Amino acid sequence: MSIQKNALFKELLNNFLALNKEVEAIIVSDEEGFVIAGEKRKDIDIEIVSFLTAVVHPILDRIRNEFSFQKFGTASFDTDEHRLLFISVDELRILSLVLEMMGSIEKISPYAYFLAEKTAQILSTDEVDSIELTIPDFEYKPAISETTDRLKDQLYTSKLDQGKIYRFKFIIIGDHEVGKTSIVRRFIGNKFLEAYRATIGLNVLTHNFEAFGNKVFLALWDIGAQQFFKRYRKTYYKDAQAVFIVFDLTNPESFENVTKWHNELKEFIENKDLPIIIVGNKKDMINEREISYEEGVKLASDLSKVAEFSAESELSDFSDLSEYSKTKISYIETSALSGEYIQEAFTLISYHYMIKSKEIEESRLKNEVLNDILSILEDKRSLTLTFLTEDPLWSPGLQILTEIKKLGEYSKVKDKKKEKLFRYANGLILKNYTFESFKISEADGVFCTFDASEKEHIDPKWNEIIIKIIKDIQKNKVILIGIKISEKIDWSQFMEEFDVYEKAERKMLTLLFFVITEDYRLEISTQLGVMLNTIRNLIYSY
Repeated sequence: MSIQKNALFKELLNNFLALNKEVEAIIVSDEEGFVIAGEKRKDIDIEIVSFLTAVVHPILDRIRNEFSFQKFGTASFDTDEHRLLFISVDELRILSLVLEMMGSIEKISPYAYFLAEKTAQILSTDEVDSIELTIPDFEYKPAISETTDRLKDQLYTSKLDQGKIYRFKFIIIGDHEVGKTSIVRRFIGNKFLEAYRATIGLNVLTHNFEAFGNKVFLALWDIGAQQFFKRYRKTYYKDAQAVFIVFDLTNPESFENVTKWHNELKEFIENKDLPIIIVGNKKDMINEREISYEEGVKLASDLSKVAEFSAESELSDFSDLSEYSKTKISYIETSALSGEYIQEAFTLISYHYMIKSKEIEESRLKNEVLNDILSILEDKRSLTLTFLTEDPLWSPGLQILTEIKKLGEYSKVKDKKKEKLFRYANGLILKNYTFESFKISEADGVFCTFDASEKEHIDPKWNEIIIKIIKDIQKNKVILIGIKISEKIDWSQFMEEFDVYEKAERKMLTLLFFVITEDYRLEISTQLGVMLNTIRNLIYSY
């Protein structure tokens, strides 16, 4: 690699470390484990090459074949001292980020995708002088990149499903004459009308479009800004699920009033945690512009810091979701006249809504799991769940349970590579073993995961493992088997290769199989609930 490209990587990676304090080191490597580029914080005692060889490289081959790790994808793993995030640059090269143990994967992921795009640019082009090395602040700036469609797609789809249908009520507020109606007209009909007419109270339109492989149905409520209509706006705001606050980049007063509109939202909808985007419109009027991009970003940042959850928030009951305890407000600039960034603005608000929907769904499932565990403990006083995995670094069921803070404090009685034990004060015991050696005689439920993402048939040793589980576990217990398989595999035919059903039935065991999908956190949370409900029913039956 040329000296010039080495210099670009050094500047880029150091810029990234300066903005993202939770990241301790960054490594770009090829399929053979060769370090193409790498940087670390000066105060972190990590030697890049040694760390790659000892920790990262041994799992890269498996990472490449992970169910969620496609041509452009991501995967993350926890070790005893670090969190590791992997982003594919292309089929041959991997970007590895080393986070501190308490670092937030969700927070870093959008930045990591941006970094992967910049890495690809440096590696694939000779026009290195044209590469912008500044790392934007995605938390408050629009999650839209002006570089390439590839980056935009990566950033948007980093954690979204496809093939779903989303419907939500979306309100557009702001001073009169800032272009709210023009933005809506441009978005729906790709038209712009020069003549201005103030919205009388409310204008409701519906529109649907495709976003990230999903169908999005919007009910757009264009709400009048006149003071007279304030008495009605509380009714209009009811059940809103996303918000644009629009101001005119040529009108400082409309910019100052964004705070007023934000305060009205807090007053009228009890400060519900809504996806909010501040929109600076009329960016085409360059000569008349009075509000800078930096001022818009700062306002979004300032309002984000004071937007606390209300007691009515759907997430407020979940103490384990403290990272979502503040509304994150984005900023984007548009031109209703030219149409610039109009589509992106609506796509961005849809993205935020989809993400929030997933957060709420995962929170609901976690709460159900919490209630199931507490219900069992009320009757049984103790509950032992055992997790069996091939890879000691990937035990998703255990990870999900230990994230639920309302289960109380736990102590790590054992924390070895092949055996982990977590003991809670309320009587809950969580154990994790690898397939090599496990002890399950005291388990009320066993959760075992197999990886068949690169297989057409089951591994013969899987039958042996399940038979050993059946032999060692007590009667009337529950065995949950999660299997990652390729989309090409017929699940029913795959299941016929397991020869364990009669043995489980003879011992009166409940044996449950399920597919681990790409969106494994939601799926595994659901299946944990199924296992716990089965355990509870068995307690009442015997």
